[in-house]
Amino acid sequence: MKKDLISIYDLKTEEIESILHKAKDLKEMHRKGVPYRPLEGKTLAMIFEKPSTRTRVSFEVGMYQLGGHALSLSPQDTQLGRGEAIADTARVLSRYVDGIMIRTFAQERVEEMARFASIPVINGLSDLLHPCQILSDIFTIEERRGQYRGLKVAYVGDGNNVANSWINGALRLGFDLWLACPPGYEPNAKILLRAQEEGSSQIILTHDPKEAVEGAHVINTDVWASMGQEGERAERIKAFQGYQVNADLVHRGEKDVLVMHCLPAHRGEEITDEVMDGPHSVVFDQAENRLHVQKAILTLLMGKGQNDEQGR
Repeated sequence: MKKDLISIYDLKTEEIESILHKAKDLKEMHRKGVPYRPLEGKTLAMIFEKPSTRTRVSFEVGMYQLGGHALSLSPQDTQLGRGEAIADTARVLSRYVDGIMIRTFAQERVEEMARFASIPVINGLSDLLHPCQILSDIFTIEERRGQYRGLKVAYVGDGNNVANSWINGALRLGFDLWLACPPGYEPNAKILLRAQEEGSSQIILTHDPKEAVEGAHVINTDVWASMGQEGERAERIKAFQGYQVNADLVHRGEKDVLVMHCLPAHRGEEITDEVMDGPHSVVFDQAENRLHVQKAILTLLMGKGQNDEQGR
């Protein structure tokens, strides 16, 4: 039976831990120059309906390092740009390639791709969720702090796909999560309520950034206007005043607090240069770890034996 990665919520705790352990092993092998090519002869189709730097490069380089090949497909490169149904594209690609990564707008497009594909589908980003990013961020926390359980993680800014996936991560892995978002820019209410009802850890929403980061071990942020929200930029900048991750806010965290940003950053808006380039920042470690976690995901979903029984 094929396995997809659509949401962290869909994963069991042990499956997340398996991804993190695999990423650690793969990063160590990469640093030592040890070749590991379990995806030799396999191909990943990467569908980009939104532009990308880290997702594009990490998946493409990851496939190459694992011995496989990646195809980058924009809407202009495929019939999706001319209105072909996601379901039809999923069926056709399933006969050509061994896995699909899709980076798109509506979460429903990711879910439909997974429903009709007979091969693994990975959510590279949707407007609702960004699971691969948060798995990489959690890997970075574990790498730097030795663990994630028992930590207080703070998220300051827009209640977007990153915030929603942090909520799912806290639910599955048991760390405390405090989210500080301006009124009207809170995370998805259904995702938040589900996590608060099902989880054993604290998952708290506040409108006060200072409260959220007080004593935090990790502080996260993201851009105030994501892709597709450019027309709201001026309105959002006004609404998010007071939510900037700056030195004053960072000083409220633990003395060795980690500062994270999934990138790209609008320096001087949601985060200052002083913080992003400062001693607490692990921003570029996060970016590097996208490669290793992506490789772990690809190996576990597309590795030998994962889809052999499908008889494609």
